[in-house]
Amino acid sequence: MAHIELARVTKVFDDDVVAVDDVSLTIDDGEFMVLVGPSGCGKSTLLRLIAGLDEATAGSVLVDGRDVTELAPRKRDVAMVFQNYALYPHMSVRQNLGYGLRVRRAAKPEIARRVEDVARLLGLEQLLERRPSQLSGGQRQRVAMGRAIVREPKAFLMDEPLSNLDAKLRVGMRASLTQLHTRLGVTTVYVTHDQVEAMTLGQRVAVMREGRILQVDTPQKLYGAPRNLFVAAFIGSPAMNLVEAEVDGDEIMFGEFRAPLDPRRRPPAAARRIILGLRPESFEDVELAGAGSARIDVVVEVVEELGSDAHVFFHVDAAPVGGEAREAREDDVGLLPEERVLFTARVDARTGARPGARATLALDPSRFHFFDPETGLTLLDREEAQPAADVPPAIGASVLTRSGDAS
Repeated sequence: MAHIELARVTKVFDDDVVAVDDVSLTIDDGEFMVLVGPSGCGKSTLLRLIAGLDEATAGSVLVDGRDVTELAPRKRDVAMVFQNYALYPHMSVRQNLGYGLRVRRAAKPEIARRVEDVARLLGLEQLLERRPSQLSGGQRQRVAMGRAIVREPKAFLMDEPLSNLDAKLRVGMRASLTQLHTRLGVTTVYVTHDQVEAMTLGQRVAVMREGRILQVDTPQKLYGAPRNLFVAAFIGSPAMNLVEAEVDGDEIMFGEFRAPLDPRRRPPAAARRIILGLRPESFEDVELAGAGSARIDVVVEVVEELGSDAHVFFHVDAAPVGGEAREAREDDVGLLPEERVLFTARVDARTGARPGARATLALDPSRFHFFDPETGLTLLDREEAQPAADVPPAIGASVLTRSGDAS
């Protein structure tokens, strides 16, 4: 196992493209750290800098306190797992697994023992004499991981290793990776653009944008207490609903609606114009919600029935939030430009909401998020930013009114 430290690491390519910009990060011994962000944010480059496959323009990479910035990859005692598996097609599974040990001139009995151990660990015993062309995508990925494991390195570096697998296989492989890390306890740095993958795998997750790390935290803290608009919009599926809003005393106005604020969770007194963030889970069909929630009357646009729950889409009469928030949600942007905010509510599958009809949704003010429209930073203190899921709202049941109808 290894303790990895990045100290103000920068990577600038020959065409003056800054891929990694003054990044400092500490990865604890035995930790599973995930680097996540949109395409081109610098996460794969940062992984290659740790591996030594790219040379840092500035800064230092330390492993167990030793500066390895200038060392060749083979001297860093780390093992890389690539997106494209990188298996030798002319070699059997057994030969692929043992290749790295043979290059290091390990004794044949030692190679045989380690290969057999890893094959048992990954369920590859019956596949040892097959070649990669005779394997499924999931089997090839297990062989690629096995080739890294068999070396018994200080750290595993994984660059989107599951991206070539179908959805069902990815779910199974995520579970397998978690079990492997529990068994082996080896420091792991994992790169992905899939925030669901990041949240389910990482003990901590670093969210990257434009070569910088915006927030490093546990998955639950990233989800419940995002520090800025980009993290708020990027983490969560479906994404957080964001809308420009105005604070008016003990209420908040957004679009055509006026809602009560939870006195235990509200923006600073000086903040009047803000950006309001609402997770889809903050809503529920009013017929299925508990007491003590506010209510919102909406016109349903689309209902996606997912079996265990349903996604209800409706418009709010306000302009969409742009900038970082829109960039973070680039995969959710439709083909046609939106002039109003399209909200998503995740509700119980028993909902009576139907496309084209009016519906009443319950809304939990204790789960509101508030952001500064100028800086994009959260307006909540660290302690306030994490909603207390087991604490009911501090207000009684009320009905959200359209702001034009309020007295």
